[in-house]
Amino acid sequence: MGQNVEIKDTTEIGDVLIIDTDRSFTGQDGQTITPESPGEGVPQVLASRLFDLAIGIDHIFILQNTVTVRRPGGWDEDNAGSVSDVTHHFLRFYDEEE
Repeated sequence: MGQNVEIKDTTEIGDVLIIDTDRSFTGQDGQTITPESPGEGVPQVLASRLFDLAIGIDHIFILQNTVTVRRPGGWDEDNAGSVSDVTHHFLRFYDEEE
């Protein structure tokens, strides 16, 4: 049930990973979310799942359909892939049976 969030583009700039999606997570006001400032609503739920990856994410900013994630030390393929995967499956309640 639910649909996958399609990832249109992923860009890495130093410690920052920017994910452009086909779904809007906020209105025109973005939310800054850190482990100390959990945010609210849908952005908070997505951020919580990203923090649960335990890969050193310290800051997330979500504005409409863009998720910006900071990880000190930069990104490798596995960590960037994990963030993309969590974002891609965010609106799935369960996977389709095979």
